[in-house]
Amino acid sequence: WMDDYDRYARVGEKSARPVVFLTCNFMPPALDQEALLTHDDVVTLFHEFGHCIHHLFSKVEVPSVSGIHGVEWDAVELPSQLMENFCWQKEIIPLLSQHVETGAPLPQAWLASLMASRCFQSAMQMLRQLEFALFDLTLYQRVSIESPGVIQQILDQVRDQVSVLKPPVFNRFQNSFSHIFAGGYAAGYYSYKWAEILSADAFDRFESEGILDPETGKSLVDCVLSQGG
Repeated sequence: WMDDYDRYARVGEKSARPVVFLTCNFMPPALDQEALLTHDDVVTLFHEFGHCIHHLFSKVEVPSVSGIHGVEWDAVELPSQLMENFCWQKEIIPLLSQHVETGAPLPQAWLASLMASRCFQSAMQMLRQLEFALFDLTLYQRVSIESPGVIQQILDQVRDQVSVLKPPVFNRFQNSFSHIFAGGYAAGYYSYKWAEILSADAFDRFESEGILDPETGKSLVDCVLSQGG
């Protein structure tokens, strides 16, 4: 996850530089070996780094809407999900990876398999996100919760709508769904799916103009990242 220590702001002649930090949960090195990242780890790193550059490239001088602050939940995940796309490009993967011992690039056959795996069970992943989002919205539409069992009933009703594979009855996922409680996403978890649509539209230009096209990158900075909230 990412958070900020300071944000870009200007008051009179004084200005503050943005400062961010990443908290990672990657596998530490074993004995005298190097620490290695899975492709999923790299995707997560790029996702969180998207939040970082959203904050670092801000040119908004008002602190309350500078960087990641004041950004509507509909778009707060746009830069992060946009950055994930780069981890799936044949032009980018050789720049990110090599054999730990020989330095050789990922073989083409393996690269093709990796690219093909991106869509594997993607519909299941979408339904999972819809389940979380609908549960979140339904929960916060209620005026009150009459008993603890009501929360489970709400989740069960949502699962009846969208779930293909239902968890066992003893599962209590909702007790640890921290995104919508301590995470600040209350009634806003849908933003992951909506921002995915926005990021797909934005990345379409990279696919059209060139994955590493400087002008497209500059447009991303000027039109999105630097604008903050």
